[in-house]
Amino acid sequence: MAMSNNVIGAVNFVAVLLSIPIIGAGIWLMNGAADSCVSFLQWPVIILGVLILVVALAGCIGAFFRISWLLIIYLIAMLILVILVICLAVFVYMVTIRGHGLMEPNRAYLEYRLDDFSGFLRRRVRSSFKWDHIRSCLSQTNMCAELNQSFRMAQDFFNARLTPMQSGCCKPPTQCAYTFVNPTY
Repeated sequence: MAMSNNVIGAVNFVAVLLSIPIIGAGIWLMNGAADSCVSFLQWPVIILGVLILVVALAGCIGAFFRISWLLIIYLIAMLILVILVICLAVFVYMVTIRGHGLMEPNRAYLEYRLDDFSGFLRRRVRSSFKWDHIRSCLSQTNMCAELNQSFRMAQDFFNARLTPMQSGCCKPPTQCAYTFVNPTY
């Protein structure tokens, strides 16, 4: 029994150490080091880091000092955390499962359409409030501006491998049959 307590304590000590960078990343996001597109993650990241820290400390203290009630609380809290992370992973998978790019003729990049994603994601993005926020995020980054600086000729742009964000958000859809002036015009 003492060996298992030492193993539980050691694993939780490592978890305590690993929770510190998670909390640090949340604080970094809070201090404005990132643009507004990812700043909404600051509190969830900080809360996740603090939860991992508290649960790992409970496991560490319970294991080293052989406090059985604290170990029971630790096991229940860890089970809840694991279930929540699994639910989050399943949710993200279900929302984005159909969101794959489609090949367009004479284009090297994939074309992304909102209709390819789940109804939940479509409703969230199509609301004017959310779309205004997404548009302001994209305007604050240099992701779309890089397209204008990188490609001067239409064929160079059509042969480029674009990221899903660049293809889906920065340029007009290929089905609009736009005349190339620059990638984002």
